[in-house]
Amino acid sequence: MQNLTIFTPTYNRASLLKKLYISLSNQSVLDFEWLIVDDGSSDNTEEVVKAFIAENIINIRFYKQTNRGKHIAINKGLEVAEGKLFFIVDSDDYLLEDAVEKILEKYTRIENNNEIAGLSFRRGYDKETPIGSQNFDKELICNVLDFRFRYKISGDMAEVLKTSVLRKYKFPATDEKFCPEALIWNRIGQKYSFYWIPEIIYIGEYLPGGLTCKIFSIRKKSPINTLTYYSELEKMDIPFIQKIKANINYWRFAKFSSYSIPYHLKHISIFISVLGFPLSLIFLLKDRN
Repeated sequence: MQNLTIFTPTYNRASLLKKLYISLSNQSVLDFEWLIVDDGSSDNTEEVVKAFIAENIINIRFYKQTNRGKHIAINKGLEVAEGKLFFIVDSDDYLLEDAVEKILEKYTRIENNNEIAGLSFRRGYDKETPIGSQNFDKELICNVLDFRFRYKISGDMAEVLKTSVLRKYKFPATDEKFCPEALIWNRIGQKYSFYWIPEIIYIGEYLPGGLTCKIFSIRKKSPINTLTYYSELEKMDIPFIQKIKANINYWRFAKFSSYSIPYHLKHISIFISVLGFPLSLIFLLKDRN
C-alpha cells in the first residue's frame, strides 16, 4: 500500500493534464500513485493519459465512467484508491515540487491520531501568494467550522484526507451532476479535527469553463445536493449570522427544486426563515439579471 493517492477527476481537460503531469513527475518524493477518473470525456483524455503511462515515470492508474459529475468520480476514486492518504488535485491545477515530501513529513505527526481526519495545506495563485485571507500563519488543529468561523480563515485549501476516514463519508449518489465538497468536509468536521498547515503546496488556476467560475449556474441545476448542504450548515454550531446566510442561500436555490413549501419547512429553521426568506428574494431578483 502506498502512502498517498493523488486523485484527479477530469472532464474534457486533455489539453490541460500535461502541466499537472509534469508537476507530479518532478516531485522530490515519488511515493504516490496518480489515480485519474475520467467523467465521460468526449476528447482524447484517455490517449493523453496512456502516453503518460508509457513514459513510466510515476505510477498512474486510469478509470473511465459515464458522465455523472465530479462528486461521483470522487466516490469511484475512493473505491479503488491504494494510498493511505487521498488528495484531490483538479485537472487544471498543479503541485509545487516539494508537495508530496511535505505531505508525507507532516502526516507522520498525525498518522496514529484517530481524532484527526487529515491534513490541509494552502492553495496559492503562485508559490508566494495564498488564495484567501492573510491571517493564517501558524499551524492549527481544529475542526473545519472553527477554522472558518472561529479563526475566520477564508480561501480554498488543499485537503489531504486519511482514505479510511473519507471512505465513511462518500458523496450522495443522486442523479445530479454537482455536490458541494464542503458538504463532506462539514460532515467530517462534526467528528474529526484537521491539521491545518499555512504552507502553499498547490497552485490553483481558475480557468473559464471550470466549476468555480460557473458555480451559481451549476448549483441551481443540482438543487437537491445544494439544499442538503445549506440545510445541514444552518443546523451546525456556527455564528448566528452564518446561519442566516445559509438560510438565505437555501431559499435562494429552493425555487429550482420540485419540493413543496411544507417539505422545505421541515428541513430549515422556520424562525430563521422569517429573516432569510425575504432576503432571499433580493438574490432571486439579482440572479435573474
